[in-house]
Amino acid sequence: MTLTQLSTFVLVARLGSVKAAATALGVSEPAVSQALASLRQQLGDQLVTRTGASMRLTAAGTRLLPIASQMVALGADAEAAVRAGMGAPSQLRLVASGTVMEFVATPLVASFAEAKGERIDTTVGMAAADEMPVLLANRFADVALGPNLTPRPDDELVSEPVFRTHLVVVAGSARLPGSPRGWSWLVDQTGTDPASDSGRLLARLRVPESRIRVFGSQTASWAAAADGDGVAIAPAHLVTARLRRGELRVVNTACTPADVTWYLTTLAPERRSIAAETFRHYLSTAAALRVMREPGAGVPPSKFRPPVYVTLWS
Repeated sequence: MTLTQLSTFVLVARLGSVKAAATALGVSEPAVSQALASLRQQLGDQLVTRTGASMRLTAAGTRLLPIASQMVALGADAEAAVRAGMGAPSQLRLVASGTVMEFVATPLVASFAEAKGERIDTTVGMAAADEMPVLLANRFADVALGPNLTPRPDDELVSEPVFRTHLVVVAGSARLPGSPRGWSWLVDQTGTDPASDSGRLLARLRVPESRIRVFGSQTASWAAAADGDGVAIAPAHLVTARLRRGELRVVNTACTPADVTWYLTTLAPERRSIAAETFRHYLSTAAALRVMREPGAGVPPSKFRPPVYVTLWS
């Protein structure tokens, strides 16, 4: 058996579907199915079976899961040790919520690398709130930036607030008849995540699913709102320029403005990688706060070192 096969099994078991595992690994669903099939054939057991819309572990799969998780984590430790021994660049694997990924992740890791004064190979990927703890606990990621992932039944994760803002509802100049429940809500894919800030806001406003339209990015949803297609949700500090230009206007609702906080989540200190700890300290600096507040500011072009984007697949 290989670490790739074990990683596939762990993610399918923890996330509950082949599709979710494929998204986390950055590969196709057939690739995940093939790796899982190879492991099943080698061990002579199905390990995980589909029951309706969910996945269920067999007795053998239940016994294998904690061992496989440990082996995957040890594989990450082994890779880190070899990289250090070779003098290779530090590695940081960051997963982020949709908003952070779209606007903040790239300039933030670029600024971090510049502040460190050395090359840092960085994996940047987007994950839903319920996926982040799995990726962190099983060492597929070093840090997560987005919602608060604690408290949890165990103490393996630590979430710390790093940036506070508030959500507003924005629209174009067109008149909005009726109540918010009847408006057309234009969201990016995080709006479909019940644990995201946008998802929780839609739930508080009791917006029916039939009134929600999903776009590929938050920027696209804002553009559609400016064209009069409906209303969109936005972190106030990220939409300020559009408000100033008159492209959008703030629409007050019973639940907005809503205070929200971005959290950095890592493993507990004794399990945290050096890169994760260094990034954690960086996020408390004025430079990091400036990037999160004004991600367009970035770093000077002459000093920009783009992050390395790789998948979690190995």
